[in-house]
Amino acid sequence: MNETVQLLLNHRSVRKLKDEPLSPDVIRTLVEAAQMASTSSFVQAYSIMGITDRPKKEALAKLAGNQPYVAENGHFFVFCADFHRHIQAGEMEQTEVKPAVESAEKMIVAVTDAALAAQNCSIAAESMGLGICYIGGLRNNIAEVSNLLQLPNYVIPLFGLAVGVPEADPDRKPRLPVEGVYFENVYPDAEVHAEQLKAYNDTISAYYKERTGGSRSDRWTEQVSGLLKDVKRPHMKQFLEDKGYNRH
Repeated sequence: MNETVQLLLNHRSVRKLKDEPLSPDVIRTLVEAAQMASTSSFVQAYSIMGITDRPKKEALAKLAGNQPYVAENGHFFVFCADFHRHIQAGEMEQTEVKPAVESAEKMIVAVTDAALAAQNCSIAAESMGLGICYIGGLRNNIAEVSNLLQLPNYVIPLFGLAVGVPEADPDRKPRLPVEGVYFENVYPDAEVHAEQLKAYNDTISAYYKERTGGSRSDRWTEQVSGLLKDVKRPHMKQFLEDKGYNRH
């Protein structure tokens, strides 16, 4: 097994990072690595905001649900879906592009491009011995985050990425078994899924018991059912439409 695969298989989210700024060279390298991710039709429909201003980081930490590691890290990135520059490109070429940009399809393209770029950035960071943690909590108050970062229409702050020198070495959380996510030619029936989920529940319950000294023993199905029983962030649909997306 090569070093790259070992790195990928050893991934874990690190929520305790040293509050020591990354060097400009490291930041640039991480951004350049992000840029080399695959991008749909070469549109490169994303932007990356680097937040170095301490008051802004603290404001983002509060908006994300009072998560301290948003403010305390080596560098905080915000990955954005971005078709703003493409509107400008259309104007330069005297071509009407807004109907396409405002479609649900291009929203998917922008989100995918941003996620691929972020994962490249994360892998590069981990290869340098840095820890990372994705922050979806920015969408809790996405309009306020957008205003704080002065983002124009067609630019959506999707998630943050905290990067820095790890202060902790958390356990690797067991994923679903390969058989539970990889299917050849035919999607399995419900009975197969049920058996796999029962086995995975035992794995996750044992993981939490060991990690917490017996004070927690959640089943995975219990955890995700609790997460999904209510609609989260219902403001997102209107926000996306206000920013120019998902209109077609």
